[in-house]
Amino acid sequence: MKVIASSIRKGNVIEQDGKLYVVLTAENIHPGKGTPVSQIEMRRISDGVKISGRYKTTDQVEKATIEDQNFNYLYKDADGFHFMNNENYDQVQVPDDIVGSAAPYLQENMTVKLSLHGVIPVAITMPQRATLEVVETEPVTKGQTASSSYKPAILSNGVRTAVPPHIGTGTRIVVMTEDGGLIETQATAEKGSFSRQQLNSLLDLASVGLKEIFVAQRAVLGR
Repeated sequence: MKVIASSIRKGNVIEQDGKLYVVLTAENIHPGKGTPVSQIEMRRISDGVKISGRYKTTDQVEKATIEDQNFNYLYKDADGFHFMNNENYDQVQVPDDIVGSAAPYLQENMTVKLSLHGVIPVAITMPQRATLEVVETEPVTKGQTASSSYKPAILSNGVRTAVPPHIGTGTRIVVMTEDGGLIETQATAEKGSFSRQQLNSLLDLASVGLKEIFVAQRAVLGR
């Protein structure tokens, strides 16, 4: 399908000289003088070679037809990463270079979105968040708070990140799969994570407490 260069976005797949390229970055540049151009950084899917292309924003480029489908992650072996289609149970193999930096965040049965050109996987979209355990970090020091400076930590998938000083080993945290950045801390007990049943009990208790607070507020306000 022919489209103008200025409409190309990151993640699109371009067909050029009989080969497929996945777009890494796309920027439209409008100089004070001269012709506006689209600067596109791409990776050739067949061998991983990166190239850069500059087009007039009105130039026609061939955008490949891509279909996004949900797949469950199965396992990794020497041939690559293996996924199964959620609907028809077809399995596909995805090369290491396509999964790239997302690899450490893949978890068994995790649902991801694969972009397919025919039956060929060309890109992967991960869930934005993943819950992982802190397996190594500096000990918690009394008096440290969440507002103190962050400290280095290693997660259960081997990724290094930074966490607030009050977080210790065994704490489960939610991180961004794009860069491993901390989003939030999950509840933990003294020596391990809460079970689902314990967490539900805490939520039920919190719900009861909130209702009591609301009743007291209405009484004070005369409502």
